[in-house]
Amino acid sequence: MSYLAGKAGKVLFFSVLTAMLLAVTAFASDVAIGAGCTTGSSLRLRSEPSTASSVVTMLDKSVAVAILDDSTDGWYKISYNGNTGYVSADYLNVDQDNLFTTYGRINSEGVNVRSGASTDSSVLATIEADAIVTVNGLVDGWYDVTCEYGTEGYIRSDYVDLTESSSSNGDIVDTAMQHLGTRYVYGGASPSGFDCSGFTMYIYGQYDYSLPHTATGQWQSGLGTRVYSISELQPGDLVFFNDPSRNAGKACSHVGIYVGNGKHIHSSSSRSGGVIISDLTSGYYNTYFVGGIHV
Repeated sequence: MSYLAGKAGKVLFFSVLTAMLLAVTAFASDVAIGAGCTTGSSLRLRSEPSTASSVVTMLDKSVAVAILDDSTDGWYKISYNGNTGYVSADYLNVDQDNLFTTYGRINSEGVNVRSGASTDSSVLATIEADAIVTVNGLVDGWYDVTCEYGTEGYIRSDYVDLTESSSSNGDIVDTAMQHLGTRYVYGGASPSGFDCSGFTMYIYGQYDYSLPHTATGQWQSGLGTRVYSISELQPGDLVFFNDPSRNAGKACSHVGIYVGNGKHIHSSSSRSGGVIISDLTSGYYNTYFVGGIHV
Protein backbone atom coordinates (compact mmCIF):
# COMPACT_ATOMS: atom_id res chain seq x y z
CA MET A 1 0.00 0.00 0.00
CA SER A 2 2.76 2.41 0.93
CA TYR A 3 4.56 1.48 -2.32
CA LEU A 4 1.45 2.26 -4.38
CA ALA A 5 0.89 5.47 -2.48
CA GLY A 6 4.50 6.44 -3.04
CA LYS A 7 4.24 5.61 -6.74
CA ALA A 8 1.01 7.62 -7.01
CA GLY A 9 2.72 10.51 -5.27
CA LYS A 10 5.59 10.42 -7.76
CA VAL A 11 3.14 10.32 -10.69
CA LEU A 12 1.27 13.28 -9.23
CA PHE A 13 4.53 15.18 -8.67
CA PHE A 14 5.72 14.64 -12.24
CA SER A 15 2.27 15.51 -13.60
CA VAL A 16 2.29 18.79 -11.70
CA LEU A 17 5.89 19.46 -12.78
CA THR A 18 5.00 18.78 -16.43
CA ALA A 19 2.00 21.08 -16.21
CA MET A 20 4.18 23.80 -14.69
CA LEU A 21 6.79 23.41 -17.44
CA LEU A 22 4.09 23.56 -20.11
CA ALA A 23 2.67 26.69 -18.52
CA VAL A 24 6.10 28.31 -18.40
CA THR A 25 6.70 27.36 -22.03
CA ALA A 26 3.34 28.80 -23.07
CA PHE A 27 4.06 31.97 -21.10
CA ALA A 28 7.51 32.30 -22.66
CA SER A 29 6.09 31.92 -26.16
CA ASP A 30 3.68 34.81 -25.61
CA VAL A 31 6.09 37.30 -24.03
CA ALA A 32 8.11 39.56 -26.31
CA ILE A 33 11.86 39.04 -26.31
CA GLY A 34 12.43 42.06 -28.53
CA ALA A 35 10.87 44.46 -30.99
CA GLY A 36 11.33 45.09 -34.68
CA CYS A 37 10.20 47.33 -37.51
CA THR A 38 8.95 46.03 -40.86
CA THR A 39 10.89 47.22 -43.92
CA GLY A 40 8.69 45.95 -46.75
CA SER A 41 5.21 47.00 -47.87
CA SER A 42 2.49 44.32 -48.02
CA LEU A 43 4.71 42.02 -45.96
CA ARG A 44 3.22 38.54 -45.56
CA LEU A 45 2.80 37.24 -42.01
CA ARG A 46 2.87 33.45 -42.42
CA SER A 47 1.54 30.69 -40.19
CA GLU A 48 4.87 28.80 -40.30
CA PRO A 49 8.47 29.78 -41.12
CA SER A 50 8.16 28.93 -44.81
CA THR A 51 7.16 30.77 -47.98
CA ALA A 52 4.90 27.80 -48.73
CA SER A 53 2.81 28.26 -45.58
CA SER A 54 -0.49 30.12 -45.45
CA VAL A 55 -0.67 33.89 -45.05
CA VAL A 56 -2.16 35.02 -41.72
CA THR A 57 -2.36 38.69 -42.69
CA MET A 58 -0.40 41.42 -44.44
CA LEU A 59 1.73 44.01 -42.67
CA ASP A 60 2.42 47.53 -43.85
CA LYS A 61 5.87 49.09 -43.97
CA SER A 62 7.40 50.72 -40.88
CA VAL A 63 5.18 49.17 -38.22
CA ALA A 64 6.53 48.07 -34.83
CA VAL A 65 6.04 44.38 -34.03
CA ALA A 66 6.78 42.20 -31.00
CA ILE A 67 9.42 39.52 -31.55
CA LEU A 68 8.42 36.31 -29.77
CA ASP A 69 11.14 33.96 -31.02
CA ASP A 70 14.33 34.31 -33.06
CA SER A 71 15.58 30.72 -33.00
CA THR A 72 14.56 29.81 -36.58
CA ASP A 73 17.25 30.74 -39.09
CA GLY A 74 16.03 33.40 -41.50
CA TRP A 75 12.69 33.93 -39.75
CA TYR A 76 11.24 35.76 -36.78
CA LYS A 77 8.12 34.72 -34.93
CA ILE A 78 6.25 37.94 -34.25
CA SER A 79 2.98 39.32 -32.94
CA TYR A 80 1.10 42.33 -34.28
CA ASN A 81 -2.44 43.54 -33.61
CA GLY A 82 -3.51 40.18 -32.17
CA ASN A 83 -2.03 38.13 -35.03
CA THR A 84 0.92 35.79 -34.50
CA GLY A 85 3.09 34.26 -37.20
CA TYR A 86 6.43 34.38 -38.99
CA VAL A 87 8.11 36.99 -41.19
CA SER A 88 11.32 36.73 -43.16
CA ALA A 89 14.33 38.23 -41.41
CA ASP A 90 15.07 40.07 -44.66
CA TYR A 91 12.13 42.40 -44.04
CA LEU A 92 12.48 43.13 -40.33
CA ASN A 93 14.89 45.50 -38.59
CA VAL A 94 15.46 44.47 -34.98
CA ASP A 95 15.43 47.33 -32.48
CA GLN A 96 18.72 46.92 -30.65
CA ASP A 97 17.97 49.22 -27.70
CA ASN A 98 14.24 48.34 -27.39
CA LEU A 99 13.30 52.00 -27.33
CA PHE A 100 10.48 52.81 -29.76
CA THR A 101 7.10 54.51 -29.86
CA THR A 102 3.90 52.89 -31.08
CA TYR A 103 0.41 52.10 -29.84
CA GLY A 104 -0.80 49.05 -27.98
CA ARG A 105 -4.25 47.60 -27.34
CA ILE A 106 -4.99 45.82 -24.06
CA ASN A 107 -6.21 42.29 -24.85
CA SER A 108 -7.52 41.21 -21.40
CA GLU A 109 -9.82 42.54 -18.71
CA GLY A 110 -8.45 44.19 -15.59
CA VAL A 111 -4.77 44.49 -16.58
CA ASN A 112 -2.47 46.02 -13.98
CA VAL A 113 -0.09 48.85 -14.77
CA ARG A 114 2.90 48.43 -12.43
CA SER A 115 5.63 50.76 -11.22
CA GLY A 116 8.34 48.40 -12.47
CA ALA A 117 8.83 45.53 -14.89
CA SER A 118 7.85 42.86 -12.38
CA THR A 119 4.78 41.38 -10.73
CA ASP A 120 6.41 42.33 -7.43
CA SER A 121 6.11 46.02 -8.29
CA SER A 122 3.23 48.10 -6.98
CA VAL A 123 0.05 48.55 -9.02
CA LEU A 124 -0.41 52.09 -10.32
CA ALA A 125 -3.65 51.54 -12.23
CA THR A 126 -5.91 48.86 -13.66
CA ILE A 127 -7.20 49.17 -17.23
CA GLU A 128 -9.80 47.25 -19.21
CA ALA A 129 -9.72 45.34 -22.48
CA ASP A 130 -9.44 47.33 -25.74
CA ALA A 131 -7.97 50.38 -24.01
CA ILE A 132 -5.22 52.03 -26.06
CA VAL A 133 -1.84 52.84 -24.52
CA THR A 134 1.30 54.43 -25.92
CA VAL A 135 4.18 51.96 -25.88
CA ASN A 136 7.58 53.57 -25.27
CA GLY A 137 9.82 50.51 -25.20
CA LEU A 138 10.41 47.00 -23.91
CA VAL A 139 12.09 45.98 -20.65
CA ASP A 140 12.57 42.28 -19.79
CA GLY A 141 9.32 41.24 -21.49
CA TRP A 142 7.34 44.22 -20.17
CA TYR A 143 6.20 47.23 -22.16
CA ASP A 144 6.94 50.70 -20.84
CA VAL A 145 3.58 52.40 -21.41
CA THR A 146 1.77 55.68 -21.01
CA CYS A 147 -1.96 55.32 -20.38
CA GLU A 148 -4.78 57.55 -21.59
CA TYR A 149 -4.77 59.82 -18.55
CA GLY A 150 -1.01 60.10 -18.21
CA THR A 151 -0.16 57.19 -15.90
CA GLU A 152 3.26 55.80 -16.82
CA GLY A 153 4.26 52.28 -15.88
CA TYR A 154 4.79 48.73 -17.11
CA ILE A 155 2.48 46.05 -18.51
CA ARG A 156 3.60 42.52 -19.29
CA SER A 157 3.87 42.27 -23.06
CA ASP A 158 1.49 39.33 -23.52
CA TYR A 159 -1.35 41.57 -22.31
CA VAL A 160 -0.71 44.17 -25.04
CA ASP A 161 -1.16 43.83 -28.80
CA LEU A 162 1.02 46.30 -30.69
CA THR A 163 -0.92 48.25 -33.29
CA GLU A 164 -0.25 51.18 -35.61
CA SER A 165 -3.25 53.32 -34.79
CA SER A 166 -4.82 54.88 -31.74
CA SER A 167 -8.29 54.46 -33.25
CA SER A 168 -10.51 51.72 -34.63
CA ASN A 169 -9.57 52.81 -38.15
CA GLY A 170 -6.28 50.98 -37.74
CA ASP A 171 -8.27 47.85 -36.96
CA ILE A 172 -10.31 48.38 -40.12
CA VAL A 173 -7.12 48.26 -42.21
CA ASP A 174 -5.90 45.12 -40.45
CA THR A 175 -9.25 43.40 -41.00
CA ALA A 176 -9.30 44.42 -44.66
CA MET A 177 -5.75 43.10 -45.18
CA GLN A 178 -6.81 39.66 -43.97
CA HIS A 179 -8.91 39.32 -47.13
CA LEU A 180 -6.15 40.04 -49.65
CA GLY A 181 -6.48 37.66 -52.58
CA THR A 182 -10.20 36.99 -52.13
CA ARG A 183 -11.79 36.63 -55.57
CA TYR A 184 -13.99 39.24 -57.23
CA VAL A 185 -17.68 38.33 -57.40
CA TYR A 186 -20.22 40.73 -58.84
CA GLY A 187 -22.72 41.47 -56.07
CA GLY A 188 -20.53 39.63 -53.54
CA ALA A 189 -20.36 40.84 -49.96
CA SER A 190 -18.78 37.93 -48.05
CA PRO A 191 -15.33 36.32 -47.67
CA SER A 192 -16.27 33.87 -50.43
CA GLY A 193 -16.19 36.78 -52.90
CA PHE A 194 -16.58 40.59 -53.00
CA ASP A 195 -17.38 43.33 -55.42
CA CYS A 196 -15.95 46.75 -54.53
CA SER A 197 -18.78 48.12 -52.41
CA GLY A 198 -19.55 44.68 -51.00
CA PHE A 199 -15.98 44.55 -49.70
CA THR A 200 -16.13 47.92 -47.93
CA MET A 201 -19.65 47.21 -46.67
CA TYR A 202 -18.48 43.90 -45.17
CA ILE A 203 -15.30 45.31 -43.57
CA TYR A 204 -17.04 48.31 -42.05
CA GLY A 205 -19.87 46.04 -40.93
CA GLN A 206 -17.42 44.22 -38.68
CA TYR A 207 -17.21 47.47 -36.71
CA ASP A 208 -20.97 48.06 -36.59
CA TYR A 209 -21.08 50.61 -39.43
CA SER A 210 -23.99 50.07 -41.82
CA LEU A 211 -23.21 50.96 -45.44
CA PRO A 212 -25.31 50.54 -48.60
CA HIS A 213 -24.13 48.14 -51.28
CA THR A 214 -23.14 50.71 -53.93
CA ALA A 215 -20.15 53.05 -54.22
CA THR A 216 -22.38 56.08 -54.82
CA GLY A 217 -24.62 55.10 -51.91
CA GLN A 218 -21.62 54.89 -49.57
CA TRP A 219 -20.30 58.26 -50.75
CA GLN A 220 -23.72 59.82 -50.12
CA SER A 221 -24.40 57.94 -46.86
CA GLY A 222 -23.58 60.88 -44.59
CA LEU A 223 -21.08 58.75 -42.68
CA GLY A 224 -18.06 60.60 -41.30
CA THR A 225 -16.25 63.59 -42.80
CA ARG A 226 -15.42 64.02 -46.47
CA VAL A 227 -11.86 64.85 -47.57
CA TYR A 228 -10.86 65.77 -51.12
CA SER A 229 -7.08 65.48 -51.08
CA ILE A 230 -5.09 62.25 -51.00
CA SER A 231 -2.65 63.94 -48.60
CA GLU A 232 -5.48 64.31 -46.05
CA LEU A 233 -6.37 60.60 -46.00
CA GLN A 234 -5.83 58.50 -42.91
CA PRO A 235 -5.58 54.68 -42.72
CA GLY A 236 -9.06 53.17 -42.64
CA ASP A 237 -10.72 55.97 -44.63
CA LEU A 238 -13.05 55.03 -47.46
CA VAL A 239 -11.76 56.22 -50.85
CA PHE A 240 -13.95 56.81 -53.91
CA PHE A 241 -13.35 56.98 -57.65
CA ASN A 242 -15.24 57.68 -60.85
CA ASP A 243 -14.43 57.82 -64.55
CA PRO A 244 -17.22 60.06 -65.92
CA SER A 245 -16.57 58.97 -69.50
CA ARG A 246 -17.58 55.45 -68.53
CA ASN A 247 -20.05 56.14 -65.75
CA ALA A 248 -21.99 59.25 -66.70
CA GLY A 249 -24.56 60.24 -64.13
CA LYS A 250 -22.88 58.38 -61.25
CA ALA A 251 -21.20 60.19 -58.38
CA CYS A 252 -18.87 57.23 -57.82
CA SER A 253 -18.23 53.94 -59.54
CA HIS A 254 -15.58 52.38 -57.28
CA VAL A 255 -14.67 52.36 -53.59
CA GLY A 256 -11.83 51.03 -51.46
CA ILE A 257 -10.11 51.53 -48.11
CA TYR A 258 -6.98 53.65 -47.62
CA VAL A 259 -4.16 51.66 -45.97
CA GLY A 260 -1.46 54.35 -45.76
CA ASN A 261 1.67 55.14 -47.80
CA GLY A 262 -0.42 56.33 -50.73
CA LYS A 263 -2.14 52.97 -51.27
CA HIS A 264 -5.61 51.52 -50.93
CA ILE A 265 -7.06 48.03 -50.67
CA HIS A 266 -10.10 47.21 -52.81
CA SER A 267 -11.89 44.48 -54.72
CA SER A 268 -11.10 44.93 -58.38
CA SER A 269 -12.89 43.41 -61.37
CA SER A 270 -9.74 43.60 -63.51
CA ARG A 271 -8.09 40.48 -64.93
CA SER A 272 -5.63 40.37 -62.04
CA GLY A 273 -8.40 41.41 -59.68
CA GLY A 274 -10.02 40.33 -56.49
CA VAL A 275 -8.93 42.03 -53.28
CA ILE A 276 -5.66 43.79 -54.11
CA ILE A 277 -3.62 46.83 -53.08
CA SER A 278 -3.19 49.65 -55.60
CA ASP A 279 -1.34 52.96 -55.71
CA LEU A 280 -3.24 56.22 -55.29
CA THR A 281 -0.37 58.54 -56.16
CA SER A 282 -0.26 57.85 -59.91
CA GLY A 283 -2.19 56.19 -62.73
CA TYR A 284 -5.90 55.44 -62.93
CA TYR A 285 -6.78 55.79 -59.25
CA ASN A 286 -4.97 59.10 -58.95
CA THR A 287 -6.67 60.47 -62.06
CA TYR A 288 -10.19 59.45 -61.06
CA PHE A 289 -10.00 60.04 -57.29
CA VAL A 290 -13.23 61.68 -56.10
CA GLY A 291 -12.57 61.92 -52.38
CA GLY A 292 -12.46 60.08 -49.10
CA ILE A 293 -14.60 59.66 -46.01
CA HIS A 294 -12.98 59.72 -42.59
CA VAL A 295 -14.99 58.07 -39.81
